[in-house]
Amino acid sequence: MRKAFDMLADGFGPGFNGPLFITVQGDTASNPDALATFVSTLQSTDGIAFAQSAPASADGSLSLVIAYPTTAPQDAATYDLVKFLRSDVIPPTGVEAKVGGFTAGGADFATAIGGRMPYLFIGVLSLSFLLLMSVFRSILVPLKAVIMNLLSIGAAYGVIVAIFQWGWGISLIGVGKAGPIESWAPMMLFAIVFGLSMDYEVFLLSRIKEEYDRTGDNASAVADGLAATARVITAAALIMVFVFSAFVLGYDRNLKLFGLGLAVAVFIDATIVRMVLVPATMELLGDRNWWIPAWMNRLLPKIDVEGKK
Repeated sequence: MRKAFDMLADGFGPGFNGPLFITVQGDTASNPDALATFVSTLQSTDGIAFAQSAPASADGSLSLVIAYPTTAPQDAATYDLVKFLRSDVIPPTGVEAKVGGFTAGGADFATAIGGRMPYLFIGVLSLSFLLLMSVFRSILVPLKAVIMNLLSIGAAYGVIVAIFQWGWGISLIGVGKAGPIESWAPMMLFAIVFGLSMDYEVFLLSRIKEEYDRTGDNASAVADGLAATARVITAAALIMVFVFSAFVLGYDRNLKLFGLGLAVAVFIDATIVRMVLVPATMELLGDRNWWIPAWMNRLLPKIDVEGKK
């Protein structure tokens, strides 16, 4: 399938694999001369290699115009062309037309996902901060946890962009050529990686908090908590890394991207972040880890991760 895609692109141009389907309604749809003028306008637009009309529907209420871009479906220039047609080319003609097709649909999907991602980030981070603050009765611990989790996710984003978008070492994982990151990938990676990272974080912090409540010594609590949980966290992360890395052996580019992103995130989170950065920052902060204003402590609900009253 990939070879056929490349052969069509080489023979007929990169835009042949991602045509834009423009539906035309109203008087223009049933008027061959008006439709021909509209097609000519599209044909003269920068970024359009060729445009042609298809036969109208039986009742003459709908016609279809197929426009082939000069750029590939994955190129940013193609997405810009879709926006340009909708905002600057079609409205002045007065034609009742809508730009659709897989390429335009992909651009719309990416725009919709990108517009909602900030709400997802803010909602998940805020709720996680509040829950951790209620569990550990602290301000710095949940703040640190959120920041550390973002480091793992950021590292995963950086690796998949470097490999799949910039093309660094793509031949090593069997990817033909570099291209843009799929619009769904950042949101899905964020949701899954943040959940896994928070799981490791709560497991480690609950053990440290237990030791601190028992001894009152932050340094020994961090050391004992890390010693008690390091093997479990490492073993669990190792299993996840192997499972997600197996996705890279598949043939689908999306599967490779998803698996590699998750494997890198879990590996960095369980090693550099969870075993080095978290204990180091907690050791440096000392007893300030467990400080919380008295009025806030009274307002927050009591939550016990062990399920005890």
